[in-house]
Amino acid sequence: MNKPQILEGSRAIALIIKNIAPAVISAYPITPQTHIVEDLAKFKADSQADYEYIRAESEFAAASIILGASATGVRVYSATSSQGLLLMTEVIYNIAGMRLPIVMTCANRAVSAPINIWNDQQDVMTIRDAGWILLFAENHQEAVDQHIIAYKLAEQLKLPVIVNVDGFIMTHSYEPVIIYDTKLIKKYLPDYKPTTGQYLDPENPITLGALVTPTNYMEIRQELHNDLIASLEVINKEYKNFKKIFNPALKITKLKNKNSIESGLLEYYGPKNASTILIAMGSVIGTIKDTVDNNFKEKIGILKIKCFRPFPEKEILQVLKSAKYIAVLDKSISLGHMGCLASDIKAICTGKISAKIQNFIVGLGGKDITSNIIKKIIIEVRKKDDKTKFIGK
Repeated sequence: MNKPQILEGSRAIALIIKNIAPAVISAYPITPQTHIVEDLAKFKADSQADYEYIRAESEFAAASIILGASATGVRVYSATSSQGLLLMTEVIYNIAGMRLPIVMTCANRAVSAPINIWNDQQDVMTIRDAGWILLFAENHQEAVDQHIIAYKLAEQLKLPVIVNVDGFIMTHSYEPVIIYDTKLIKKYLPDYKPTTGQYLDPENPITLGALVTPTNYMEIRQELHNDLIASLEVINKEYKNFKKIFNPALKITKLKNKNSIESGLLEYYGPKNASTILIAMGSVIGTIKDTVDNNFKEKIGILKIKCFRPFPEKEILQVLKSAKYIAVLDKSISLGHMGCLASDIKAICTGKISAKIQNFIVGLGGKDITSNIIKKIIIEVRKKDDKTKFIGK
């Protein structure tokens, strides 16, 4: 254990969840998430794990099962994708409102209609305002690491977390990855011990998800909002704590460029005063890095957003302050407006950043995002036109 293996992304996630050892798992199969929960079911069937694996008749039921299990004070897990996440929506909002420390994986996939099973990030954007911490992984190792950190955050903050991985691109591809053993994981993530008053207990009766009148509802939502904003500091702190324990196993080396920045919220790769900066989330970051490294010697920076909710405004602005051109690559679209990431970037930059900010919609429905597309975006963002553009060739 704690040595690199060549694994499918779904297998890597299933193995790390097994080693994290939740008490209850419930899920409903949907492409491209299915391999994760198939592996978890087989671990249980083969007596390699002792969690309760509960088969559900739908994603709505699976979300309801883990809500109920978490409300009794145990560690839980589920995974979903696309229409499955949409079917869970009512429960997703309830989980956050009840402050249940649930962790889920979303294998990001396009939503219907038309029917499409390939990757983009439109599914999770439908629940971005539900009150969950939303993390995005670039590669298999980052996905594994983020699941461990997600449980630490959820159980410490009483906030649910979704770890997003690009469907097929990550779930069905093979990469070197270290799966940490249970002993090492427990140094960072001990067994879950819920706080009295936060879970259902006959000895200490409480009510979860009660009816609230207009007198108190707004204040409760404000508290959830404030706690999400405050979690930015905790996410960074826990990322640093994670690195102290797990970096020796990973034999981590610093990013190539001495001016690079890495935290639990974002990663900046490139020169200190880049005139052009590309912003994106997820696996496309690897393509952007390769394209820039192999084709451009000028000042081009790459900003990877790891945490989309809560949105790390201060940290993003610090990176963008010297840019002249900012290209935001979105694998989602708020139809009738613009990409979801670009909308947030433009909102926080208004009155603070003088650079031209342009939105590029890429990769919807699994359309390839090639180096030529990245090159085209770098050329386009330097033109006078600042309209949102769909770039597919």
